[in-house]
Amino acid sequence: MNEEEDPDTALIARVGNREPGAIREIVARKLPRIVALASRMLGDRDEADDVAQEAFLRIWKIAPKWRRGEARFDTWLHRVTLNLCYDRLRRHRETTLSDDMPEQADLAPLPDERLDAADAHARMQKALATLPARQREALVLQYYQELPNAEAAALMGVSVEALESLLARARRNLRAALDAPKEHR
Repeated sequence: MNEEEDPDTALIARVGNREPGAIREIVARKLPRIVALASRMLGDRDEADDVAQEAFLRIWKIAPKWRRGEARFDTWLHRVTLNLCYDRLRRHRETTLSDDMPEQADLAPLPDERLDAADAHARMQKALATLPARQREALVLQYYQELPNAEAAALMGVSVEALESLLARARRNLRAALDAPKEHR
C-alpha cells in the first residue's frame, strides 16, 4: 500500500512528531465518525465519548511507531473503536442482571429534524440495541460508517459472504424490532 492509498499517512507522521496542529487536525477529522460509531454500538453518548477519548489516546501512543503500508489508518482506528465498544459491552453485561438498555436521548439531532424524525431516530436506536452485537456491528459499519462490504468484512475478520449473511439477518431482525407493537418496544 503506498501513501496515496492512505490519505492519513502524512498526518499520522506529524502526530508521531507531536506537532500540535496535527493533533488538532486528526481530532477534527476523526472524532465525529468515531463518536458516531461508538454511539451506535453502545447506545450511550457518554460512553461513546469515553471510547473516543480512549481511541485518541491509542492514536497518540501508536503514532510514533506507525508502520505505514501495513494497514489503512482508518481501518485500524475503526477496529480499535469497535474493540473498545465490545470491551464496554462485555463489562456492562457482566455487571448488570437486566438486559434492558437505558432510554437514550437523541444523540445527534440535525438542525432540520422535526419531532417525527427524533422519534424515528430513537426507535432506530432501540431497535439497533436489540440486535446481537455482530449483526449490529455489520449494520453500523456498512450503513452508518459507509464502509464498502470488503472493508467492513476485513474489519470484522469475516468473509464478504459472511458479512452479507450477517447483514441479511440484521435487516430481518431490525425490521421485526421496528414492526413490533409499542408495548413490546
